[in-house]
Amino acid sequence: AVSGGADSVALLHALVALAPAWRLRLSVLHVDHGLRPDAARDAEFVRALGARLGVPVEVARVAVSPRGSLEAAARAARYAALAAAADRVGAARIALGHTADDQAETVLMRMLRGSGLMGLAGILPRKKMGDFVIIRPLLEIQRSEIETFLRLRKITPRIDITNQSEVYLRNRIRHKLLGELKKYNPNIKTVLAATAEHIALDYDYLLAAGSKAFQAIKTIETGSCVRLDLKKFFLLHPALQNLALRFTFERLKGDTRRLTARHIKEIKDMAYNRPIGSIVDLPFKISLRLDKACICAYFRNR
Repeated sequence: AVSGGADSVALLHALVALAPAWRLRLSVLHVDHGLRPDAARDAEFVRALGARLGVPVEVARVAVSPRGSLEAAARAARYAALAAAADRVGAARIALGHTADDQAETVLMRMLRGSGLMGLAGILPRKKMGDFVIIRPLLEIQRSEIETFLRLRKITPRIDITNQSEVYLRNRIRHKLLGELKKYNPNIKTVLAATAEHIALDYDYLLAAGSKAFQAIKTIETGSCVRLDLKKFFLLHPALQNLALRFTFERLKGDTRRLTARHIKEIKDMAYNRPIGSIVDLPFKISLRLDKACICAYFRNR
């Protein structure tokens, strides 16, 4: 994916340089979200860059839902376009240009919003997405190093003026909060990135244990219903209980977006303190009901 910005342009140049030795077959996708007035110029810049480097370029225009978070909607549309393009060209991996700066900003943003281990693990260097693998080769490289790389090679990327807008929390963190934190630790970006890496490693182990626990207490699973054995649920460590409930939601919805720590806490309160027949309603029309011997998750109004 190449937006035309510094990070993705540097990544493309690096991959082109490595392609002969690593036997890489490269293809570029530029996603036009239809949100910026100069989007057409960005697309033309990426087309010209691809032609210069001998890499085929596809431009995909996506529709971004106006409901909810604009950033989240744009991200979802972008990843869907990436998956579709990767499928068309037969790619096994999708390379993205996230940097150590993006990692530091993400960790701080999730910390401020209140996040568990999964969120504090930040941006993963490698992640399975359907039939593809997302890779982020620049995740340990700071933005200042990328800017130096481009300047020495006299490469001028596109500038996204929305990155200066303080309407977005990420930009406020980038331009204000990180500057303040540098006064306490000049290496704050490196520290935050290293923290995310350590958390990701620990969470990966915990996730594997949570998956085993979920399989051990699950009694029924269909496309519209998941049941958890109540006695076995009570025997789990609280951390594994949390993960079992996340897996339950994920089995029905396909992911855990919009499932919060508050939801998990309410479900556990139902299991421990409320009468049989109690129900907790979750996003996406998913509900959990407390039965005599199990917790039953299902789609309501179906």
